[in-house]
Amino acid sequence: MRLTDCHNIADFRELARRRLPWPVFDYIDGAADDEVTKARNTAAFDQVDLVPDVLAGVAEIDTAITLMGRKSVLPLMLSPTALQRVFHWQGERAVAKAAEKFGLWFGISSLATVSIEETAALTTGPKLFQLYVHKDKGLNRSMIERCQAAKFDCIALTVDTIVSGKRERCARSGFTSPPRFTARNLLGYAMKPRWGLDYLLREKFSLPNLDTHVAEGTGEAVSIAGYFNTMLDQSMDWNTAADIRAQWGGTFCLKGVMSAADARRAVEIGADAIMISNHGGRQLDGSRAPFDQLREIVDAVGGEIEIICDGGVRRGTHVLKSLCAGATAASGGRLYLYALAAAGQDGVERAIMLLKDEIERGMKLMGVTSVDQLTPDRLRWR
Repeated sequence: MRLTDCHNIADFRELARRRLPWPVFDYIDGAADDEVTKARNTAAFDQVDLVPDVLAGVAEIDTAITLMGRKSVLPLMLSPTALQRVFHWQGERAVAKAAEKFGLWFGISSLATVSIEETAALTTGPKLFQLYVHKDKGLNRSMIERCQAAKFDCIALTVDTIVSGKRERCARSGFTSPPRFTARNLLGYAMKPRWGLDYLLREKFSLPNLDTHVAEGTGEAVSIAGYFNTMLDQSMDWNTAADIRAQWGGTFCLKGVMSAADARRAVEIGADAIMISNHGGRQLDGSRAPFDQLREIVDAVGGEIEIICDGGVRRGTHVLKSLCAGATAASGGRLYLYALAAAGQDGVERAIMLLKDEIERGMKLMGVTSVDQLTPDRLRWR
């Protein structure tokens, strides 16, 4: 199977599965507990039908939106994800360059494998930093100040990871950051020598946004669950969020909002945007899908704050359904991580191009020429 054989996100997933050691693939692909919520995130889109108009004159269409003060060529965002150079040696560099090429927002994680400063130097496109609040207040302050100096466009405070979800695939494989080879998983790594050579012979693994303050996860192997459970601040509350917004002083987003009440609180503390997200089903299994919860949150705060529907997006029509239901934009992580793991920057660019084509084709088949015409009357709920 080659990159040219990938015609949708499911194809990229299969190519990534073939090319990655199974512990690494399972880290990307897996979720919490029974992985019910992960499955719901995508299945939720199947419960809604699009209602097209015809004879609408769609020779010219405009897919652009303004999101958090910056233009995006598509109503699609590449969500921040951690540890990307574990999946492919190009890591965040590939994603940054692909996002700039297509004019999209993208984000990097506190647990990124490329620094804040290098990421900023790679692209003039819109970019956000996903902040995990650590117990080490000096580390939190350092990351915020580095984002200010590097002129990041937004900080997204992650609010759904005060403890780690139970990621059973990672428990079985013994996956750590950086990867640690054990008797249990050694064969899985050895069977993918191309990945192994890239990992061992290219740039040394590190987490450069953290390694000035902590060894865990960068120089010292630790499970992601262990890292979250020991390093992150479980006392974080709404006052913490307001304080971080004030420290940052720029465009501010809350990532992981799932209730209408929390969306209302986000408006009250002056957030510019929220990402309706359950962390890709990796935290609270049995929680609602973001798309299922979208209408309730739009009814509560629509028009007062920008709303990004994050998770489960695998098709251009999923983006269109999100906008019809009231979202400002849709976003996802696995939709480009599979492609990154499969083929680096070339893979990410092909995945974005396929989604771009699906969005454009879907808009034309729906009889709309601009994103603002994607309204609730174009949806029917089963």
